[in-house]
Amino acid sequence: MGVRGWWLMISVGLGVLLNPLNSSMIAVAIARLQNVYQLDFTGVSWIIFSFYIASAIAQPVMGRASDLFGRRKIFITGLVVAFIASLLAPLSPNFGWLLVFRIVQSIGTSMMVAVGMAIVRIYITEKQATALSVLSIFLSGAAAIGPFIGGVLIHWWDWPAIFLVNIPFVAASFLFAWRTIPKDETPTSAARSMSFRKWFDLIDGSGILLFTVGLVTLLVGLLSAKSSGHVSFWYIIVGLIGLVILGAFVRHELKATSPFIPLRTFAKYPAMTWVNIQFMLVNILFYALFFGLPSYLQMVRHVSEFHTGILMLSLGLCSLVASPLAGRWIDKSGPRPALLVSAMLMTLGSVWIVTLNQTSPVISVCLALAAFGISNGLNSVGMQAALFQSSPKEIIGVASGLFNTSRYLGTILSSLLTGIVMGGKFSFEGFRWLGVILTVIALSLLFMSWRRWKSGQWEELEFRK
Repeated sequence: MGVRGWWLMISVGLGVLLNPLNSSMIAVAIARLQNVYQLDFTGVSWIIFSFYIASAIAQPVMGRASDLFGRRKIFITGLVVAFIASLLAPLSPNFGWLLVFRIVQSIGTSMMVAVGMAIVRIYITEKQATALSVLSIFLSGAAAIGPFIGGVLIHWWDWPAIFLVNIPFVAASFLFAWRTIPKDETPTSAARSMSFRKWFDLIDGSGILLFTVGLVTLLVGLLSAKSSGHVSFWYIIVGLIGLVILGAFVRHELKATSPFIPLRTFAKYPAMTWVNIQFMLVNILFYALFFGLPSYLQMVRHVSEFHTGILMLSLGLCSLVASPLAGRWIDKSGPRPALLVSAMLMTLGSVWIVTLNQTSPVISVCLALAAFGISNGLNSVGMQAALFQSSPKEIIGVASGLFNTSRYLGTILSSLLTGIVMGGKFSFEGFRWLGVILTVIALSLLFMSWRRWKSGQWEELEFRK
């Protein structure tokens, strides 16, 4: 890979890191935003929901858009959108406007993630595996150190800094991308003449609208009931409307020629479906702790944002160290043993949360963070390997898309779980109950991993016979 290739890698890397960086920095800002805007915990949780829902929708849509309009155009447009959102978010007059800019920021950063990998695959032909691994370091590294960076920025400059910090990254990426990413080929006549109606059908706009409206409506009904402390007829109606819309979404997806989420694939390939279910459970566990522990440290134990960021760094560093080691282990033994150990570590971390009390040393949370960090490193490689094993080669692109959808559903459900358990106020009792629920989920995941490991042993024994 020549000098121009490395500059291309840097330009793409600086762009794609913005999505995981902004999704993780916010973990340390929840308590500060709750105080600034005078919100309960459920209300401020929408700053998490909005980002992940927008990312789940924007990434596949922008991936399809790049095939028509060009990857360079989508990438640079994403930089401009992210720049505007990051500049305006600190000026938000109220929390509603902050959510709007947060959603816009998610769409902009998702545009770069959607096409960044494709740009590297197309324009870097030498040592492509090295280039892709470097890009994954940008993604995983940004997510790992996000809480630490967020803690430092909030401690010294307050919460607007977690938005303004994007601006130098965007500016540098824009300058490098403008010079290093080759210009897109002229769109085909089919792309130029495509009507809005045809483009809407191509991206399954009806399915996206049903999914978004149904999910948001259901979340409003569930979280409003918990936040207010009582279940009213209005909240029940809102929740039921959300379920009906999601039911209509499922029916639409089963009939759509180009579905947003190809549900029929789940029924056709059960082994791949189980991998996605496990991956969703893994993300529920990981992100419930990822967003729950900083709030526990700040709201219950009154730890500063700076020290919370330092403690959270143990999770990120353990994940970064475990990932390459997991790759070597999985290359030799396959994904099943690594996933079994990962489930054990998640169970250990969840049980440890339950054993914490209000006088436990704050540093003791590092044990749970380390357990979840190592398990995340194992899962990031192991789940991907399990997906490739369970998916036919001819649908690997679809399988990868469903895999990312499972990730986002897990993150959304983790925030929903935390919001329902905590209600309007983050408390020690609620945090302990969260630990109990996570322990149940971890034990379920452990059982599933053990069954897959035993079946793998049996298959290997039969092969040797």
